[in-house]
Amino acid sequence: MNNSTSYWLKKGIHNGMPIALGYLAVSFTLGIAAKNAGLTALQAALASITCHASAGEFAGFTLIAALAAYTEIAVMELIINARYFLMSCALSQKLDNKIPFFHRLIMGLFVTDEIFGLTVSVPEKLNPAYMYGMVLVASPAWVLGTYFGVLFGNILPANIVSALSVGLYGMFIAIIIPPARKNHIIAGVVAISMIISCIFSYAPVISSISSGTRIIILTVIISLAAAILFPVKEENARSADNTNATNNT
Repeated sequence: MNNSTSYWLKKGIHNGMPIALGYLAVSFTLGIAAKNAGLTALQAALASITCHASAGEFAGFTLIAALAAYTEIAVMELIINARYFLMSCALSQKLDNKIPFFHRLIMGLFVTDEIFGLTVSVPEKLNPAYMYGMVLVASPAWVLGTYFGVLFGNILPANIVSALSVGLYGMFIAIIIPPARKNHIIAGVVAISMIISCIFSYAPVISSISSGTRIIILTVIISLAAAILFPVKEENARSADNTNATNNT
């Protein structure tokens, strides 16, 4: 398998194109929310540069519109985006110990659901260039989508804007389907997580918890249960890594 930086950078750019298209659509709707909150196109774009989480940005724009205090916005963003702590911890296990701290810092800034889904599935160690390749195309699309959403969002019909907002979810489903088809345990865990997540959304007490916190609770509980009930033996893990490496060569 080719481990060169140029190889992984090109692969990241290639795999990041669908993410970029999804980000462009979803961030466009965020731009509409930013405009309704009184932000200019430049201010909204700066918000997208520093935050690549749709739920986090939407909550931020909502609080800005409500004239919330800085501390309220900061605490809300911490809670909503706390799930990225778990993703970052998982990715840190795939990095070589020799990877400098600044690489880890930059990668942490750009951890999103979709980018995490692709990077965590890389066999063996993760080359930072793979994530950078995805970021090179996905991040500008996220920022530009927000920018143009402020400028032109209210011109588009409501049904088109609504359709754009679900595009990213369809793309994320496309990321988890291939491994689920190959492994029935993964498919079962995904199905169970969807069912429980739906229940949590309507349960009397749990539904009042923020979506980000619910995701953290579900992630910890379901992943722990799956690890206990269906542990992956080291020999099988190495065999799977070798198979994936052969397929990706």
